[in-house]
Amino acid sequence: MRRLVPIVLAATVLLAGCQDGGGGDSTASNAAFDPATCQGGTLTVLNQGGITHLDPARLYTSGGGNVPSLLFRTLTTRNRQPGEAGTKPAPDLATDLGTPSDGAKTWTYHLRDGVAFEDGTPITSADVKYGIERSFAPELPGGAPYLRDWLKDAAGYQGPYKQPDGIKSIETPDAKTIVFKLSKPEGDFPFLATATQFAPVPKAKDTGTEYEKHPISSGPYRVESYEPKKSLVLVRNTHWSTKIDELRYACPDRIEVTSGLDSAVINQRLVTGAGPDAAAVTTDAVVGPEQLAQLGTGSELDKRVTRGEFPSTTYLAFNTKKAPFDNPKVREALSYAINRTSVVNALGGSAVVGASTTFLPPQKALGHQAYDYFPAGEGGNPEKAKQVLAEAGLSNLTIELAHQNDDSEGVGPKVASAIQEAFKQAGVTVKLTAIDSATYRDVTGKPATQPGLALATWGADWPSGGPFLIPIFDGRQIITAGGNFNLAQYNDSEVNAEIDAINALTDPAEAAARWGALDAKLGKLALVLPLTHEKDVYLYGKNVKNAYADGWRGQLDLARISVK
Repeated sequence: MRRLVPIVLAATVLLAGCQDGGGGDSTASNAAFDPATCQGGTLTVLNQGGITHLDPARLYTSGGGNVPSLLFRTLTTRNRQPGEAGTKPAPDLATDLGTPSDGAKTWTYHLRDGVAFEDGTPITSADVKYGIERSFAPELPGGAPYLRDWLKDAAGYQGPYKQPDGIKSIETPDAKTIVFKLSKPEGDFPFLATATQFAPVPKAKDTGTEYEKHPISSGPYRVESYEPKKSLVLVRNTHWSTKIDELRYACPDRIEVTSGLDSAVINQRLVTGAGPDAAAVTTDAVVGPEQLAQLGTGSELDKRVTRGEFPSTTYLAFNTKKAPFDNPKVREALSYAINRTSVVNALGGSAVVGASTTFLPPQKALGHQAYDYFPAGEGGNPEKAKQVLAEAGLSNLTIELAHQNDDSEGVGPKVASAIQEAFKQAGVTVKLTAIDSATYRDVTGKPATQPGLALATWGADWPSGGPFLIPIFDGRQIITAGGNFNLAQYNDSEVNAEIDAINALTDPAEAAARWGALDAKLGKLALVLPLTHEKDVYLYGKNVKNAYADGWRGQLDLARISVK
């Protein structure tokens, strides 16, 4: 799903990512770090995005700056490592990543011993099932939609409040076993099982829409206080220990999250480090221009920076059902004409984005394969673009480009103007159409109102090529009523069949190779025009230790950070 800025837990925030494992002297500071002796102190989290909902059913993922995973354990979780190792799932409540059978249409999990809620009540498979069933309730919207599609005969289920008999395709033969029956093979199920919908919820403590005021913790912390969109205070859950959860270190005694702050204010507070800000981090305010200018100069800030990459692509979406973009030659010509350097500069420079000629970002876990079928070079190739248009019998072409009316998500006026100027060099006149950011997704995501050309972004919900390519290129995903992400409106039976075949694979490496090959195949059709991929740079306070961007989504992992 698309990554929104600022990040809001209830929004369609995208999972996944990998990075270089940190910056500055993080290696040295991590070498002195010992998870066995890291306990103590208060960690301050300064964020832009507000925590709108704290119900695991309403959270899109276990992301949101990794805050939810401090409260909620799921069947599997991120491996919580920097670099490539962090792109893999790891067992959490479950003893392993699950056992597939029936060609990956059935997945069986067993809960580990000793897992309990914050009140000491043992967690059972029925609690996990009930937590999942709650996420189907229309009263609790906002969660990831995959299970409604993946689980057998579950599409019409309306949650336990209306249908207390539950989902038949989730079986709990005993207190420690849970079995999922799927409608089709899904080799990525261990990745999906990291989503907060898989967090256990005790039925006896469920208060429906009021549950989020004090959700029952299964993780290392419990809620002391919560004010939606403003603040969250977490304290230790005494019924959790590293003996039953080796992945979360839970070093601070207390975590205080403040939301709704301006990005510039956050970064300035991290730079200054006064009082509690010396032990502060952010999970959604990337370093601004002022701080970027100081990095790499030997300044003190170089010791307090970590770099990550959330797998996200900014691109131009062609509506192939509308002229002139139904003509492949037009799409190819514009691909030659694009000046990616100017787009990179419009988005803040090469420290925060990189130029992309592929739809899959350059990350191994996604299956990335390098290709550049319409070489534009660093500054565009307008002469080649003119030649291709001439071959198509076109000249003096005028097109419209839709974009958001602000630059908050990187698809606004700055990037649109850079594209307009690049295409002008190729003799193409671009008329810019600004659409209010609040309605942009509605307009572009409905085929009846979708423009011929629009700026878009996409990111993966987990580090695999599937959630990156399927919504964009699977013809069966086209939604005419609205909420459509296949903006090319591309539907090819062979591509759809290849998607099904890859989905049935349970070996991530084998699947990655196939996803990369499919991306390369689709790239020849110029259905989209890739522009950039995301890079993230985060500062942290001078009293923070073991701060690194995890390999899953490129953000600081709060579960492993400690404070002096």
